[in-house]
Amino acid sequence: MTDDVLLTILIVLPFVGSLLAATFRPNARNSEAWLAGGVALVCLFLLISAYPAIVEREVLRSEAEWIPALGLGFSLRLDGFAWMFALLVTGIGFLVVLYARYYMSPKDPVPRFFSFLLAFMGSMLGIVIAGNLIILLLFWELTSIFSFLLIGYWNHTAGARDGARMALVVTGFGGVALLAGVVLIGQIVGSYDLDQVLASGEAIRSHVLYLPALILILLGTLTKSAQFPFHFWLPNAMAAPTPVSALLHSATMVKAGVFLLTRLWPVMAGTPEWFWLLGLAGMAALVLGAFFAIFQHDLKGLLAYSTISHLGLITMLLSLGSPLGAVAAIFHMMNHATFKASLFMAAGIIDHETGTRDMRKLGGLFHYMPVTATLAMVASAAMAGVPLLNGFLSKEMFFAEAIETHVSSLLDTSQPYVAVLASTFAVTYSLRFISSVFFGAKPDDLPREPHEPPFWMRVPSMFLVLACLVVGIFPAATVGPYLLTAVQSVLGTRTPVFSLAVWHGFNLPLIMSAVALVAGALLYLALRNYLRHSPEGPPLLRHLNGRHLFERGVVVLSLKWSRAAEMFVSTRRLQPQLRILLLAAALAALVPFSMGSLSLRWPTGSDIDPALALVWLAGAACAIGAAYQAKYHRLVALVLLGGAGLATCITFAWFSAPDLALTQLLVEIVTTILILLGLRWLPKRFEEITTEENPWRRRLRRSRDLGIAFVVGAGMATLAYAVMVLPLPETIGSYFLERAYTEGGGRNVVNVILVDFRGFDTLGEITVLAVVALTIFALLRRFRPAPDNIGSPQQQRRQNAFDEAEPDRKAGDTLGDYLLVPSVIMKWLFPVIIVLAIYLFLRGHDLPGGGFAAGITLATAFILQYLASGTTWVEDRLRILPVNWIGLSLLLAALTGMGSWLFGYPFLTSHSQYLDIPLIGRVPAATAMFFDLGVFGLVVGATVLTLIALAHQSVRKLRAARTTTAQAVREEG
Repeated sequence: MTDDVLLTILIVLPFVGSLLAATFRPNARNSEAWLAGGVALVCLFLLISAYPAIVEREVLRSEAEWIPALGLGFSLRLDGFAWMFALLVTGIGFLVVLYARYYMSPKDPVPRFFSFLLAFMGSMLGIVIAGNLIILLLFWELTSIFSFLLIGYWNHTAGARDGARMALVVTGFGGVALLAGVVLIGQIVGSYDLDQVLASGEAIRSHVLYLPALILILLGTLTKSAQFPFHFWLPNAMAAPTPVSALLHSATMVKAGVFLLTRLWPVMAGTPEWFWLLGLAGMAALVLGAFFAIFQHDLKGLLAYSTISHLGLITMLLSLGSPLGAVAAIFHMMNHATFKASLFMAAGIIDHETGTRDMRKLGGLFHYMPVTATLAMVASAAMAGVPLLNGFLSKEMFFAEAIETHVSSLLDTSQPYVAVLASTFAVTYSLRFISSVFFGAKPDDLPREPHEPPFWMRVPSMFLVLACLVVGIFPAATVGPYLLTAVQSVLGTRTPVFSLAVWHGFNLPLIMSAVALVAGALLYLALRNYLRHSPEGPPLLRHLNGRHLFERGVVVLSLKWSRAAEMFVSTRRLQPQLRILLLAAALAALVPFSMGSLSLRWPTGSDIDPALALVWLAGAACAIGAAYQAKYHRLVALVLLGGAGLATCITFAWFSAPDLALTQLLVEIVTTILILLGLRWLPKRFEEITTEENPWRRRLRRSRDLGIAFVVGAGMATLAYAVMVLPLPETIGSYFLERAYTEGGGRNVVNVILVDFRGFDTLGEITVLAVVALTIFALLRRFRPAPDNIGSPQQQRRQNAFDEAEPDRKAGDTLGDYLLVPSVIMKWLFPVIIVLAIYLFLRGHDLPGGGFAAGITLATAFILQYLASGTTWVEDRLRILPVNWIGLSLLLAALTGMGSWLFGYPFLTSHSQYLDIPLIGRVPAATAMFFDLGVFGLVVGATVLTLIALAHQSVRKLRAARTTTAQAVREEG
């Protein structure tokens, strides 16, 4: 298997699995678990098979052009360190999937859970094997998004919503800072390619931008890894399901920060700024996290603070700038992943089988679940650093580095004492975890009768605990070669000689370990009675809660500062906002004239065609009339607005742009109907709201708006005219005219631009169109009328009142009935318009038409059916499913662009050739047709979705109006 195929599968497969899992029916835990487990297992086997190649060649690479003009490529690289991390992500990911199969309830939306979990896993793999800093940033933000969705999975609880929001805000802030830092690194190096960045350490450290780049990168990494002072979000993320917590704490999300710090260690470490900034943050997280963990009563809360502490240990090791410190940091990443994932699984089992995670209510569980208790005790001992377990080895390496002198300073001198203190706290909270849960009096008031979980639910924890034991007893023979490969990929020629022996003699690190073990046990005995009845949180510091500070900051920003900013620069009405935008556009239009880029040549009498001038005068009269009638009658204004649009269509056709004319005409038809359905949603006219306004002031305001409209309209017309009269070689149009057929394979230049030359822009535009349609539907769906047998009692009574008043309209109301449209003709037009849409789509690459025009045409056919037959008839007989149209079409457009990568071309590169079709002959064909098909389907889906949202309420509104009129007539009679 080639490097390109291997790395592409590692990136793509989890996201494909995520999409497939989302399509599964609810309450099918086995199907989703098999899918997710299979995806993780395939990725795991691919990584295992790639190890010999990594040892031989050191780095596996895959390159694909993305934006060559900016020097950006979609590059992937897999070296020893990335391999180690990817193995943790996929290996622990597989175990978490197996565990989640038994943990998740069939009542939960399980397809959504496994879909998010696979996407989360894929995002972390993207960070690990990204070969370009911009690509790394892309996946970095994806981990924030999917962690937000996973933490808030049980969104019916306030804790899940608050925890997810806090995680997204904090890590999102860090992501923005990291983006700025990466941009500075790119400016220093001249490239975002990771290989070039890693080879430019001296240039980066000596550059004047090093300090701001360092601060910004540290903001990104420290927020991601929940390091001081951004540690507060991680304990609040415990509202997530336990399988998510196990994966998030061990191999993903919070490990992403320390991963990036380690990845950039060769180029950014070794300076006083690195030592002080990173050292202070790591030391604070190490001590405070361990201290807070002692006083937590929630099992997952204790483990969350212990994660903060252990990540602080890794951060502190990286801050030293010592190669042996980096070795110890990488080793502890591996060890921490194994025992922390096992402990979270044990906490989940306890919660699952007893109904609580409060250690004050637990006790004596060893009698009920001895296997789970044994596994949890071994993992807790590894966390505390007990000999013959893997945690002891990396803690010994930490102590050995702490006693060395790196920088002559108080921070360096205090490190041995801080290390012993934090290790003492670690022993204390590990003992509390074991003693409070598994020993003591048997609980008699638990929500559930405790018992052992199913065997396969324990298997993941058993495997991880076995790894803790095997690595702790035989480190050199088990993990030694893989650790060396990972270290060499980070340190290169600076790789030191290190030993993974269990016994290094009677030395100072061993004495420090013994002191920490004894002191931690004594501290637990001293605090045991207090912890059994104390409120949660350490004394004296209970009110210095990061969550409270965060929430207070959110309140200040969202309620005070944002409202003040809104009062100063914004308004809740649309007209003032449009006024500002139009004035800004008018000023921007003056820029090319002031810079001399454009000059204006006024037309002479011979340049003006009388017939076209009449069309323009008619269009201008319609536009002015629409603006005037909007004050009195919006329906008339809409009709006049259509007249102005028709004048635009004629103008396009006049200047030999039939494709634009066709598209404009179709858009006019659809938008006119949709706006007609949405007229009732518009707010009251400004004059109706401000009836007390002075008449002179009202006239002044309207005159001001008229002046702005005239200036902007005249400015746009002048700018457009100045561009159109430029000589052809000076315009960008000549470029497309010359290359549309030779490079795009089509004679319709407009369509070739949309689906080929500017295909990336079109992909963004249709994505925006999809978002807008979904937003409209989400806003209006709550106003949709309930079916006869569904809805609240108030809705049912109102519906029955309508039906009694108009019995002949109960199920057959149509917009056509109210608009006096001949419905028979509209029904007959349905197949005709479908054929027309197909015709426009197939001819679009060479003649006027294309996916957008064909999509609008087909949407018109559905609109006619809604008008002619009513919403009930259409939706009972036509399974349109517009949301599926939108999703599948957007996916098709994106996959068409990605298909070019398989042949080594940039994203959305198209290929065209002629095909010989029997009975038809030689016809042109282009891969851009598939992209155009995506545009076609998305336009249909977005338009029909908007129509559904409006049409349902329109029928109800019209029926209510008829009912009111009928009742009034009866009362008068």
